Amino acid sequence: MIDPPRSVARDVLRAVRERDAYANLVLPPLLRERGLSGRDAALATELAYGACRTLGLLDAVIAEGAGRPIDGIDGPLLDVLRLGVYQLLRTRIGAHAAVDTSVALARAEFGTGKAGFVNAVLRRAGEKTTQQWVEALAPADPVGRLAFEYAHPAWIAQAFADALGARAGELRDVLAADDARPLVHLVARPGDITAEELALVTGGEEGRWSPYAVYLDGGDPGKLEPVREGMAAVQDEGSQLVALALTRAALDGPDEGRWLDLCAGPGGKAALLGAIAAIDGFRVDAVEPAAHRAELVRKAVHDLPVDVHVADGRASGLNPGYDRILVDAPCTGLGALRRRPEARWRRTPADVRELVVLQRELLTAAWDLLRPGGVVLYSTCSPHLPETVSIVADAVRRLGAEQLDTRELLPGVTDVGDGPGAQLWPHRHGTDAMFLAALRKPR
Repeated sequence: MIDPPRSVARDVLRAVRERDAYANLVLPPLLRERGLSGRDAALATELAYGACRTLGLLDAVIAEGAGRPIDGIDGPLLDVLRLGVYQLLRTRIGAHAAVDTSVALARAEFGTGKAGFVNAVLRRAGEKTTQQWVEALAPADPVGRLAFEYAHPAWIAQAFADALGARAGELRDVLAADDARPLVHLVARPGDITAEELALVTGGEEGRWSPYAVYLDGGDPGKLEPVREGMAAVQDEGSQLVALALTRAALDGPDEGRWLDLCAGPGGKAALLGAIAAIDGFRVDAVEPAAHRAELVRKAVHDLPVDVHVADGRASGLNPGYDRILVDAPCTGLGALRRRPEARWRRTPADVRELVVLQRELLTAAWDLLRPGGVVLYSTCSPHLPETVSIVADAVRRLGAEQLDTRELLPGVTDVGDGPGAQLWPHRHGTDAMFLAALRKPR
C-alpha cells in the first residue's frame, strides 16, 4: 500500500523540481484534496519541507550511494530517493519503515527494477549516521563544512559569516536556526485586538519584541477565528518591527500623515502601517508593480486607510511630499530561508548584482518622493552586506542622507549590531534576519 503522507510529500518534491513551485503553496491544497489532517498532515509537512530544505546534503549522499551524479538519475526517481534519505538521516523514523515505504512508492510507479535501485541506494545511505556522512563528504574548509552539515549552499554560509563580522563564530548557530522548523508568528491588528487577547484566543504566546506579535507552535493559522475575521494575520515578528520602526522615527517637522509603502506586495507591512495610521487619521499609499500581488495587498488592507497603486516603485507617478516611506526592497531573501524551504537552492550569487541595482534605484526614487525632514526606512529580509550596509552607505554618500541610529527605533530589542543600522537574526531574536536602516532628509 502507498503511504498517503509520503505520497503527498513526494508530489510536493516533484512540483518543486519540475515546475519551480513553492512548497508552501503546493502542500496545503494537496493536504485538503487528499483529506489528510492531524498526524498524517504533520508528517507530510515535515517530510516535504525537510527534504526541500536539506537538498544539498541529501543529493551528496544519494550520489555516493548510487555511484553516479545526481543528473544521471531520473527526476521522479530522485524525488523518492530524497524522501527516503531524508527520513533516514533527519528524522526518528525507523530505517525499515523509511526504506520500505520509499521502495513501495517506486514500485507502484516504476516497477520492480527501479524499486530495487531505490532499495540499494537507501540501504547504502543507511549504513552511516548523518554525522558520519558529514565526515565523509563535507568540504575541508570550516565554512564549507558547516554549510554542508546544515544544508546550505557554501556561498550563503559565507554571506552570513561576513554579515556577522567579528562574531562569525556564531555561524553554526545561525545555520542551525535557519535549518530548524520556525514558529508561526501572528500579528494582532492594532485597534481590533491586542496581542494578549490574541494569545488567549489562539492558545499562543505573546511575542518578545513586537507589541503585536503572538507565537504559535504549529497548526493551520488560516483556521483561527481572528485570522479568518481579519483581526490578525500571519507575519514574522521581524517584519512587524520593520513597520513599527518607520512609525517611530523622529521627523524634522510635524507628521502630516502622508505615508508610503513603496514595495508593498503581498501587503503584510502595508496592513500594519494602515492599522497604525488609522488611529491618528493618517493615510498610506501602497505601490506594487505586479497586478496579482497588488490584489493581495488590496485584500490585506481592504478596510484600512490604504490606497493601492499598481506601478513600478521606481516611477510611481505619485506626488512628492511624503513624511514616512518604507522601502522593503526585493532581495535575495537569505534572511527568510527557514520559511521558504526550497529557496536556498534556487538563489545564486549572480542574483545579487541585479537586485543591488534595483535596490539602489528604489531607494533613490523614495528619496525623491520624501519631503525635507521626512524619513525613509530601508529594509531587506537578507543580511547580505551588498544588499544592506553597502546600499545604505551609497545612499548616504550620493543623496546626503542623515542616517539615524535605527537601534533606537527598536526599544527593548537587544543585540542588533553596532549601529547605525540594525540587524535581526533567527538565532538571537527568533525572527527572520531582517536588516533595517532609517535615513532622514535634511531640510
